[in-house]
Amino acid sequence: MIIVTGSVEARSEALDELLALSLEHVRRSRDEPGCLLHSVHQDVENSRRVVFVEHWSDRKALAEHFKVPASHEFVAAATALAASPPTIEIYEATPARV
Repeated sequence: MIIVTGSVEARSEALDELLALSLEHVRRSRDEPGCLLHSVHQDVENSRRVVFVEHWSDRKALAEHFKVPASHEFVAAATALAASPPTIEIYEATPARV
């Protein structure tokens, strides 16, 4: 499984627009092959910080997600609304048995 985390801090006047774009992006992404989870959260300690958590079945599914034109459009739009550059981290994980 591939786990992706990312965040972007909105400019103060752009938070509502960023939240709306983010919801649209995660809802669309959930229908892509290999998407196991795609969520967006608002940081309770910094309300302008929007955090993404994604789970993908494998690297191929994530690579295909990155190729989707709407994904590129989202990144460009989110970056334009950001107070600082967005962050992204990608991890390979194996679920632990409990």
